Amino acid sequence: MRFHLRKTLRVGPVRIHLTERGVKSWGLRLGRWSWSARTRRHTLDTPGPGYLRSRGRHH
Repeated sequence: MRFHLRKTLRVGPVRIHLTERGVKSWGLRLGRWSWSARTRRHTLDTPGPGYLRSRGRHH
């Protein structure tokens, strides 16, 4: 079993996700809305246990 290092840096609304190899992804978060640069998905947190998510980038 191997230990993996992960860390999320928060700089205002910007979130930068780091791994041992460097930057994995980044995104924005403003209140209940967030956006991921890697998947290009928008997510909206709704009251209760669910959320709404856009399709993101198409392959």
